[in-house]
Amino acid sequence: MKILAVQNRMGIGDMVIFLPYIEAISKQFNSPVSILVKENSKATQFLSNNKHIDKIIILERDNEKRNGKHDGLLGSIKLAKDLKEYNFDKIFIFNSSLRFYLIAKLAGIKKIYQYPLFQKKNQHIIEAAKKFSKEKLNLNVSTNPNIIVKNEDIKEAKSKFDINNSQINFILGIGGSGETKRVPAKVFIDLIKLCSEEYNCRFFLATGHKTQEQEILSEILNSEYKKNCEPLDKFSIREIIPIIKNCNISVCNDSSFSHLSAAVGVETVVLMTDTPLIYGTYNTKMHAIIPDGEETVTHNTLGKNKINPHKIFALIKKILA
Repeated sequence: MKILAVQNRMGIGDMVIFLPYIEAISKQFNSPVSILVKENSKATQFLSNNKHIDKIIILERDNEKRNGKHDGLLGSIKLAKDLKEYNFDKIFIFNSSLRFYLIAKLAGIKKIYQYPLFQKKNQHIIEAAKKFSKEKLNLNVSTNPNIIVKNEDIKEAKSKFDINNSQINFILGIGGSGETKRVPAKVFIDLIKLCSEEYNCRFFLATGHKTQEQEILSEILNSEYKKNCEPLDKFSIREIIPIIKNCNISVCNDSSFSHLSAAVGVETVVLMTDTPLIYGTYNTKMHAIIPDGEETVTHNTLGKNKINPHKIFALIKKILA
């Protein structure tokens, strides 16, 4: 049986969130599932060890120039033609788009399972997926994703980076896809200070290449704690994941690294500043910190300057106890 799952949301975090639902489909039909995802999901870099995933097909649309081969009407026809070559028997569409329904029809896929059409507005990312799985397949799906890391990759990373088990090894996810998610460098520096006074620590700094992210990285590396910090901005997601697996704890902005670290089984403190709280709490390995003075967090909370390093440190001590 050939099955396709469509997960067309942007970014790594959304790909991680939908992983349990895709795996549940695979288990239900005793068959690996191919996925249609965007390039920036980075699925090829962290799902290669997953026995439930078959082919990873890249959806080439919605880039900045809107010139992907699957953009527009002609792009939809091209996508349908591309999918038809795989001869899929079933398709599971994790969105409410009529466009993907028509593409599935044009691709000749007989069994089409999809979210209710035209209901995208205010759609809860996790509740919609849970309801979909329950209604279509009578499945109750856990919201804890699991990224598989090979033992040899873990050992290789440990050797390459000289990771010492006598230390408390931290992943600090200091980057973020949006400016409002990037907690200032001072918060991380203060946190490093607090942790270093209590523990023998080492800090792996995970971030992207955007100018603002690099400025935060530079500020931390120019602090007095540079010797205990290891920047990871020159490494791929595939290379970073085994490093994360070697760490004791993770402290991340609401970014891809918070989702990845929790999914490999590392206790993860998530600094929530400007997106719904569910993105930092859906996994039992996640522990959310919200801005001082707030009772919750959502879009436009704009709380990155109100994240308290002492609260983060108190939570770290509780987790490590």
